[in-house]
Amino acid sequence: MPAPCKRGNRPGKGKSGGRGMSRFLKPLAVVATVSMYLVLIAGALVSATGSGDGCGRSWPLCGSPVWTVEAVIEFSHRVISGLAALAVVAFVPVALRALPGRRDARWLGFLGVGFLVLQSGLGAGVVLWGQPDAVLALHFGISLASFAAVALLAVLVFQEAGAAGDARPGALAGVAPMAFVPPSPRLRRWIWFTLALSYVIVYTGAYVRHTLSSLACPAWPLCGVPVTGAAAIQMTHRAGAGLLALAIAVLAWLAYRERHARPDLFRGSVAALILVGLQSITGGLIVLTRLSLASTLTHSGVITLLFAVLAYLCLQVARDEAGEPGGRRAALAPVASGGDTARVAAHS
Repeated sequence: MPAPCKRGNRPGKGKSGGRGMSRFLKPLAVVATVSMYLVLIAGALVSATGSGDGCGRSWPLCGSPVWTVEAVIEFSHRVISGLAALAVVAFVPVALRALPGRRDARWLGFLGVGFLVLQSGLGAGVVLWGQPDAVLALHFGISLASFAAVALLAVLVFQEAGAAGDARPGALAGVAPMAFVPPSPRLRRWIWFTLALSYVIVYTGAYVRHTLSSLACPAWPLCGVPVTGAAAIQMTHRAGAGLLALAIAVLAWLAYRERHARPDLFRGSVAALILVGLQSITGGLIVLTRLSLASTLTHSGVITLLFAVLAYLCLQVARDEAGEPGGRRAALAPVASGGDTARVAAHS
């Protein structure tokens, strides 16, 4: 007769892995991710409405003697940032306890909190002492990096929970459970290149905003005026955005060729392709609508999602390289597939 299970040590309730996760972890992951997304949107609203000086030179409270619209927008951004910081600080330690021994989780937690602190410090410095446009443009990118790290840590939480509920080897939430194999070196390198390029384009876009160059070119996609001064800043961003769209199209094509071995990368590349198309449309609408608030905020929201998708693709290939759970090292074996040699996972 089998021995009775002790309280707290029942099958499927171990301390490690998705089965030992707190029931509050997944909701907390969602709250932390959504709150960081709202921080970015609120920051974009501050920039779009010129509300950065709404609270004067006081921080973190608002020293404005009169609650103008600008003061309300700026202080609301600070409140949202504070609440998001609390959510992230609460989420990261709990997630790391639920994912013991996971180097990818530790790195994401460190980056999420680290960039959050850096973002807060830079924001305070902008208010208290002012900063040149080149430094101001870094603020959105730092916030974006923090959001992406928190979002990817949330992805790991959900994937671990999905794997715990599926006994098949390699089962992950939203990912094909079997034959998870490393992508080709070309696809892996292109994914990392595309993420790096997207970050550069994010910086140029923020620089356009802070130098008030958004309407330097009255036409779209071409400039319509001599490309000098502010117009040169604007066209540099547009050229970079076009290059990013081309890079993502190539990424989708490369991932399509390996879609049977890595459907997760193919789906992610399709999502990136859709988002970069929306990003181009909203960028054009910013010019054609003369900086309408809706188009400006949508532009910021879409690039945030696009960066997160590209970061997810990098996470997937990085885990393959490191041999983390969710990534499966593979042996090469010839398989009839259009005349090519396909990589097939080596299962013990």
